[in-house]
Amino acid sequence: MSSHEWPRLGSSPTGTSVPPRLFGTTHHPHSKSLSDEEDLKLFGNSVITFCFITYKVVLTVPGEIGPVTGMVLNLTDLQEYTEEAIMKYLGLDVPYFADIVSTTENVDIYTWENLQKFLPVGVLDKIKVYETNNNIVVYKGK
Repeated sequence: MSSHEWPRLGSSPTGTSVPPRLFGTTHHPHSKSLSDEEDLKLFGNSVITFCFITYKVVLTVPGEIGPVTGMVLNLTDLQEYTEEAIMKYLGLDVPYFADIVSTTENVDIYTWENLQKFLPVGVLDKIKVYETNNNIVVYKGK
């Protein structure tokens, strides 16, 4: 499947917009519920210092293709929303992670919750966050 697929279902044109987005950030995965020894064993050296990581975020936004614009959602707007919602240093700039471990799972939930502030209700279907090619988390809301 390509990153943009526009299937026709019935007589109403629909589509799914899935633009991948890369963002680099620092994070400091550690749990206040674990001892220093347990933290180090679970998260490795990244608990000692902040580490830099590049996430790839893929958003799925299904809907009807607009008859005037030919798009489900303006991708330029979506890029701006994504930058506003998640382009931050997670371990430094985001109070959300003061008490929540900055794992890929929690980054995915954080991204979902923040994008909900910018998108119309019910527009976002799922978010897929890649930490690596082998560590991928998909979140579809609560």
